[in-house]
Amino acid sequence: MPIDRPAATSSRPLIPDLLRRAEPAFSFEFFPPKDDSAETLLWESIRRVEPVAAFVSVTYGAGGSTRDRTVRITGQIEARTTLTTMAHLTCVGASVADLRSVIGAYADAGIRNVLAVRGDPAGGLGTPWTPHPGGLDHADQLVGLVRGLGDFTVGVGAFPDRHPESASLADDVEVLVRKADAGADFAITQMVTDVDAYLRLRDEVAQRRPDFLVVPGLLPVTAYGQLQRMTKLNGQPLAQSVLDRLEAVQDDPDAVRAEGIAVCTEHAGRMLQEGAPGVHFITMNRSTASLEVVSNLGRRANVPAAS
Repeated sequence: MPIDRPAATSSRPLIPDLLRRAEPAFSFEFFPPKDDSAETLLWESIRRVEPVAAFVSVTYGAGGSTRDRTVRITGQIEARTTLTTMAHLTCVGASVADLRSVIGAYADAGIRNVLAVRGDPAGGLGTPWTPHPGGLDHADQLVGLVRGLGDFTVGVGAFPDRHPESASLADDVEVLVRKADAGADFAITQMVTDVDAYLRLRDEVAQRRPDFLVVPGLLPVTAYGQLQRMTKLNGQPLAQSVLDRLEAVQDDPDAVRAEGIAVCTEHAGRMLQEGAPGVHFITMNRSTASLEVVSNLGRRANVPAAS
């Protein structure tokens, strides 16, 4: 049965509507904090992005390990801020009954936007995917479950440089189309370091589903080695041109940070000029670098600057 939705947040815009506005939709990704000090930092970051954010999202840990904290933090953001929130949901280690329970908790918190992803294998990238015996095997099944349980909008993941288990770009496009057919409204990519790769994926999907929006994910690099650590987690290759720029200044932490923000600004600006509906910033729970990029974009074009 569908889950009855509370009316408390019904006036907040839905993410597909935010992405279709004339101005770029800047969104920010956070993860659940591990302790009280980390939670304080998280809330400071959320409050700082609130004036410029179209929406924010809260991730799951590996294997769904932070599920309860994700539900709690996402609900608190929904209740304590003016922000539109997006909750993450994965199939990893969860039965359909577990998933229904989490979706119900999101509904109880007034959350109307869910990012539905299969998730990485429990053993990490490169190990075989094994679904929970009572669970789901693919993200399109999860999309269908969420859409069948209430008045949710659903986003999905996308891989600008191919999913680690995919044979080709055509396969990735086919997967995204299946997710759209199941009821997904938009996709958010893994970290983009090659703008052309994002544009290829976006354009190929648009030929099949012109109404389906693909939002690029970007990480403003603030320390040398950050990109390399991220690619171990998401399986996406790194653009050599970006690595070369960071390697040229790797011995100067301030220069690495400045170059990382410059690269992120350039990539965001080009993708927005090419028609991307917005940019999804991977914040690592710190807002300063992402807000600097937003401010830089505001100086370059008609984009709201960070306060």
